[in-house]
Amino acid sequence: MGIVIAVISGKGGVGKTTATANVGLGIALNNKKCIVVDFDIGQRNLDMILGLENRVVYDMVQVMDGEASVKQAVIKSKIDENLNFLAASQTKDKSTLTSEKVKKLIDELKDNYDYVILDSPAGIESGFEHTIEYADKAIVIVNPEVSSIRDADRAIGILDAKSQKVKDGEEVEKYLIVNRISADMVQSGEMLCSEDILDILNIPLLGKVSEDRGVIDASNQGKPIILDNKSDAGQAYARIAGRICGENIPLKDVESVSTGMFKKLAGIFK
Repeated sequence: MGIVIAVISGKGGVGKTTATANVGLGIALNNKKCIVVDFDIGQRNLDMILGLENRVVYDMVQVMDGEASVKQAVIKSKIDENLNFLAASQTKDKSTLTSEKVKKLIDELKDNYDYVILDSPAGIESGFEHTIEYADKAIVIVNPEVSSIRDADRAIGILDAKSQKVKDGEEVEKYLIVNRISADMVQSGEMLCSEDILDILNIPLLGKVSEDRGVIDASNQGKPIILDNKSDAGQAYARIAGRICGENIPLKDVESVSTGMFKKLAGIFK
Protein backbone atom coordinates (compact mmCIF):
# COMPACT_ATOMS: atom_id res chain seq x y z
CA MET A 1 0.00 0.00 0.00
CA GLY A 2 1.24 3.46 -0.90
CA ILE A 3 1.77 6.32 1.54
CA VAL A 4 -0.69 9.22 1.29
CA ILE A 5 0.83 12.63 2.03
CA ALA A 6 -1.32 15.78 2.18
CA VAL A 7 0.51 19.04 1.46
CA ILE A 8 -1.18 21.80 3.48
CA SER A 9 -0.61 25.41 4.45
CA GLY A 10 -3.73 27.11 5.77
CA LYS A 11 -2.76 30.42 4.14
CA GLY A 12 -2.71 30.75 0.36
CA GLY A 13 0.27 31.99 -1.63
CA VAL A 14 3.02 30.33 0.41
CA GLY A 15 4.25 28.08 -2.40
CA LYS A 16 2.30 24.94 -1.53
CA THR A 17 1.50 23.87 -5.09
CA THR A 18 5.07 24.56 -6.21
CA ALA A 19 6.29 22.41 -3.30
CA THR A 20 3.87 19.62 -4.26
CA ALA A 21 5.12 19.54 -7.85
CA ASN A 22 8.78 19.57 -6.89
CA VAL A 23 8.49 17.06 -4.06
CA GLY A 24 6.45 14.73 -6.26
CA LEU A 25 8.98 14.90 -9.09
CA GLY A 26 11.82 14.50 -6.60
CA ILE A 27 10.26 11.30 -5.26
CA ALA A 28 9.90 10.00 -8.83
CA LEU A 29 13.54 10.84 -9.50
CA ASN A 30 14.35 8.64 -6.49
CA ASN A 31 12.88 5.73 -8.48
CA LYS A 32 9.57 5.58 -6.57
CA LYS A 33 6.18 5.46 -8.26
CA CYS A 34 4.45 8.69 -7.33
CA ILE A 35 1.18 10.38 -8.24
CA VAL A 36 0.35 13.99 -7.40
CA VAL A 37 -3.34 14.84 -7.12
CA ASP A 38 -4.73 18.38 -7.35
CA PHE A 39 -7.49 18.71 -4.74
CA ASP A 40 -8.00 22.42 -5.39
CA ILE A 41 -11.41 21.99 -7.06
CA GLY A 42 -12.32 24.96 -9.26
CA GLN A 43 -8.79 26.39 -9.43
CA ARG A 44 -6.34 23.84 -10.92
CA ASN A 45 -2.79 25.17 -11.03
CA LEU A 46 -0.69 22.07 -10.44
CA ASP A 47 -1.03 20.99 -14.08
CA MET A 48 0.66 24.20 -15.28
CA ILE A 49 3.63 23.89 -12.93
CA LEU A 50 4.13 20.32 -14.16
CA GLY A 51 3.77 21.42 -17.79
CA LEU A 52 0.78 19.12 -18.34
CA GLU A 53 -2.11 21.59 -18.81
CA ASN A 54 -2.59 20.66 -22.47
CA ARG A 55 -2.85 16.95 -21.73
CA VAL A 56 -5.77 17.00 -19.27
CA VAL A 57 -8.79 15.13 -20.66
CA TYR A 58 -10.50 13.80 -17.54
CA ASP A 59 -10.30 15.09 -13.97
CA MET A 60 -10.62 13.60 -10.48
CA VAL A 61 -14.31 14.53 -10.11
CA GLN A 62 -15.14 12.67 -13.32
CA VAL A 63 -13.32 9.64 -11.91
CA MET A 64 -15.24 9.89 -8.63
CA ASP A 65 -18.54 10.20 -10.51
CA GLY A 66 -17.80 7.16 -12.67
CA GLU A 67 -17.49 9.14 -15.91
CA ALA A 68 -13.88 8.00 -16.39
CA SER A 69 -11.55 5.41 -14.92
CA VAL A 70 -8.38 6.24 -13.01
CA LYS A 71 -6.40 4.79 -15.89
CA GLN A 72 -8.11 7.16 -18.35
CA ALA A 73 -7.65 10.24 -16.17
CA VAL A 74 -4.09 9.80 -14.94
CA ILE A 75 -1.43 11.63 -16.96
CA LYS A 76 2.14 10.39 -17.10
CA SER A 77 4.81 13.07 -16.73
CA LYS A 78 6.94 13.91 -19.75
CA ILE A 79 9.91 14.36 -17.42
CA ASP A 80 9.99 11.05 -15.55
CA GLU A 81 7.86 7.95 -16.11
CA ASN A 82 7.59 7.35 -12.34
CA LEU A 83 5.61 10.58 -11.92
CA ASN A 84 1.88 10.69 -12.65
CA PHE A 85 -0.72 13.41 -12.26
CA LEU A 86 -4.47 13.59 -11.63
CA ALA A 87 -6.07 16.97 -12.32
CA ALA A 88 -8.69 18.89 -10.35
CA SER A 89 -11.95 19.90 -11.98
CA GLN A 90 -12.27 23.48 -13.18
CA THR A 91 -16.03 23.29 -13.71
CA LYS A 92 -17.24 21.80 -10.40
CA ASP A 93 -16.97 23.09 -6.85
CA LYS A 94 -15.90 21.58 -3.53
CA SER A 95 -19.48 20.48 -2.73
CA THR A 96 -19.08 17.63 -5.23
CA LEU A 97 -16.63 15.87 -2.89
CA THR A 98 -17.87 13.31 -0.37
CA SER A 99 -15.91 11.20 2.10
CA GLU A 100 -17.00 7.99 0.37
CA LYS A 101 -15.88 9.17 -3.08
CA VAL A 102 -12.55 10.46 -1.77
CA LYS A 103 -11.81 7.23 0.12
CA LYS A 104 -12.58 5.06 -2.90
CA LEU A 105 -10.26 7.13 -5.11
CA ILE A 106 -7.41 7.23 -2.61
CA ASP A 107 -7.63 3.50 -1.89
CA GLU A 108 -7.29 2.78 -5.60
CA LEU A 109 -4.31 5.11 -5.92
CA LYS A 110 -2.61 3.55 -2.88
CA ASP A 111 -2.82 0.17 -4.59
CA ASN A 112 -0.88 1.45 -7.60
CA TYR A 113 1.69 3.94 -6.29
CA ASP A 114 4.40 4.11 -3.63
CA TYR A 115 3.48 7.72 -2.81
CA VAL A 116 0.20 9.59 -3.27
CA ILE A 117 0.76 13.35 -2.83
CA LEU A 118 -2.37 15.46 -2.35
CA ASP A 119 -2.17 19.21 -3.03
CA SER A 120 -4.75 20.74 -0.70
CA PRO A 121 -6.62 23.97 -1.44
CA ALA A 122 -5.77 27.09 0.52
CA GLY A 123 -7.97 27.78 3.52
CA ILE A 124 -9.58 25.35 5.93
CA GLU A 125 -12.96 24.71 4.33
CA SER A 126 -14.52 21.45 3.11
CA GLY A 127 -12.03 20.93 0.28
CA PHE A 128 -9.18 21.07 2.78
CA GLU A 129 -10.93 18.64 5.12
CA HIS A 130 -11.43 16.11 2.33
CA THR A 131 -7.75 16.38 1.39
CA ILE A 132 -6.52 15.56 4.89
CA GLU A 133 -9.24 13.05 5.77
CA TYR A 134 -7.41 9.90 4.62
CA ALA A 135 -3.81 11.13 4.77
CA ASP A 136 -1.12 9.03 6.43
CA LYS A 137 1.23 11.99 6.71
CA ALA A 138 1.14 15.74 6.15
CA ILE A 139 3.70 18.27 4.95
CA VAL A 140 3.02 21.76 6.27
CA ILE A 141 4.33 24.64 4.11
CA VAL A 142 4.95 28.00 5.76
CA ASN A 143 6.66 31.28 4.95
CA PRO A 144 8.68 32.91 7.76
CA GLU A 145 5.91 35.36 8.64
CA VAL A 146 3.43 35.46 11.49
CA SER A 147 0.22 35.21 9.43
CA SER A 148 1.46 32.13 7.57
CA ILE A 149 2.47 30.39 10.80
CA ARG A 150 -0.80 31.26 12.53
CA ASP A 151 -2.86 29.85 9.66
CA ALA A 152 -0.68 26.74 9.49
CA ASP A 153 -1.28 26.18 13.20
CA ARG A 154 -5.04 26.29 12.60
CA ALA A 155 -4.70 23.82 9.71
CA ILE A 156 -2.69 21.46 11.93
CA GLY A 157 -5.43 21.68 14.57
CA ILE A 158 -8.07 20.62 12.03
CA LEU A 159 -5.83 17.81 10.78
CA ASP A 160 -5.43 16.51 14.34
CA ALA A 161 -9.19 16.68 14.90
CA LYS A 162 -10.72 15.44 11.65
CA SER A 163 -8.37 12.98 9.93
CA GLN A 164 -9.52 9.37 9.88
CA LYS A 165 -6.25 8.13 11.40
CA VAL A 166 -6.79 10.32 14.46
CA LYS A 167 -10.39 9.11 14.75
CA ASP A 168 -9.00 5.56 14.71
CA GLY A 169 -6.68 6.38 17.62
CA GLU A 170 -3.52 6.85 15.54
CA GLU A 171 -1.49 9.94 14.69
CA VAL A 172 -0.89 11.65 11.36
CA GLU A 173 2.83 12.31 11.08
CA LYS A 174 3.46 15.98 10.33
CA TYR A 175 6.55 17.62 8.85
CA LEU A 176 7.46 21.24 8.19
CA ILE A 177 8.92 22.96 5.13
CA VAL A 178 9.91 26.60 5.63
CA ASN A 179 9.71 28.25 2.24
CA ARG A 180 11.09 31.51 0.78
CA ILE A 181 13.83 32.10 3.34
CA SER A 182 16.01 35.18 2.91
CA ALA A 183 19.26 34.76 4.87
CA ASP A 184 19.88 38.52 4.94
CA MET A 185 16.43 39.19 6.42
CA VAL A 186 16.79 36.40 8.99
CA GLN A 187 20.15 37.79 10.11
CA SER A 188 18.79 41.35 10.35
CA GLY A 189 15.80 40.19 12.39
CA GLU A 190 13.27 41.16 9.72
CA MET A 191 12.29 37.52 9.15
CA LEU A 192 11.57 34.73 11.62
CA CYS A 193 14.20 31.99 11.84
CA SER A 194 13.27 28.33 11.54
CA GLU A 195 13.97 27.70 15.23
CA ASP A 196 11.32 30.26 16.21
CA ILE A 197 8.83 28.66 13.81
CA LEU A 198 9.55 25.18 15.19
CA ASP A 199 8.98 26.46 18.73
CA ILE A 200 5.51 27.63 17.70
CA LEU A 201 4.36 24.70 15.54
CA ASN A 202 6.29 21.94 17.32
CA ILE A 203 6.59 19.54 14.38
CA PRO A 204 9.76 18.05 12.80
CA LEU A 205 11.57 20.09 10.17
CA LEU A 206 11.68 18.38 6.77
CA GLY A 207 13.51 21.13 4.90
CA LYS A 208 14.30 24.80 4.35
CA VAL A 209 13.93 26.43 0.93
CA SER A 210 15.62 29.71 0.06
CA GLU A 211 13.88 32.54 -1.76
CA ASP A 212 14.76 31.89 -5.40
CA ARG A 213 13.66 34.07 -8.33
CA GLY A 214 14.12 31.08 -10.64
CA VAL A 215 11.07 29.37 -9.14
CA ILE A 216 8.63 31.72 -10.91
CA ASP A 217 10.31 31.28 -14.28
CA ALA A 218 10.44 27.50 -13.83
CA SER A 219 6.73 27.40 -12.94
CA ASN A 220 5.83 29.52 -15.96
CA GLN A 221 7.75 27.16 -18.21
CA GLY A 222 6.19 24.02 -16.69
CA LYS A 223 9.63 22.76 -15.62
CA PRO A 224 9.82 22.32 -11.82
CA ILE A 225 12.83 24.05 -10.26
CA ILE A 226 14.16 20.73 -8.92
CA LEU A 227 15.42 20.05 -12.47
CA ASP A 228 17.86 22.97 -12.12
CA ASN A 229 20.66 21.55 -10.01
CA LYS A 230 22.31 24.99 -9.81
CA SER A 231 19.26 26.50 -8.13
CA ASP A 232 19.24 26.83 -4.34
CA ALA A 233 15.53 26.03 -4.22
CA GLY A 234 15.95 23.12 -6.63
CA GLN A 235 18.70 21.63 -4.47
CA ALA A 236 16.54 22.08 -1.37
CA TYR A 237 13.61 20.20 -2.92
CA ALA A 238 15.97 17.42 -4.02
CA ARG A 239 17.16 17.03 -0.42
CA ILE A 240 13.57 17.09 0.87
CA ALA A 241 12.46 14.40 -1.60
CA GLY A 242 15.44 12.25 -0.60
CA ARG A 243 14.48 12.52 3.08
CA ILE A 244 10.89 11.50 2.28
CA CYS A 245 12.25 8.43 0.50
CA GLY A 246 14.24 7.44 3.58
CA GLU A 247 17.67 8.89 2.85
CA ASN A 248 19.64 10.36 5.75
CA ILE A 249 20.39 13.81 4.35
CA PRO A 250 21.51 16.48 6.83
CA LEU A 251 19.72 19.82 6.89
CA LYS A 252 21.60 22.62 5.15
CA ASP A 253 21.91 26.00 6.83
CA VAL A 254 20.33 28.50 4.43
CA GLU A 255 19.71 31.16 7.08
CA SER A 256 23.29 32.34 7.70
CA VAL A 257 25.23 34.83 5.62
CA SER A 258 28.99 35.19 5.40
CA THR A 259 30.25 38.46 6.84
CA GLY A 260 33.37 40.58 7.09
CA MET A 261 36.64 39.22 5.75
CA PHE A 262 35.13 35.85 4.78
CA LYS A 263 32.55 37.59 2.59
CA LYS A 264 35.27 39.66 0.92
CA LEU A 265 37.37 36.56 0.28
CA ALA A 266 34.38 34.73 -1.17
CA GLY A 267 33.83 37.67 -3.53
CA ILE A 268 37.45 37.58 -4.69
CA PHE A 269 37.33 33.88 -5.55
CA LYS A 270 33.92 33.86 -7.31
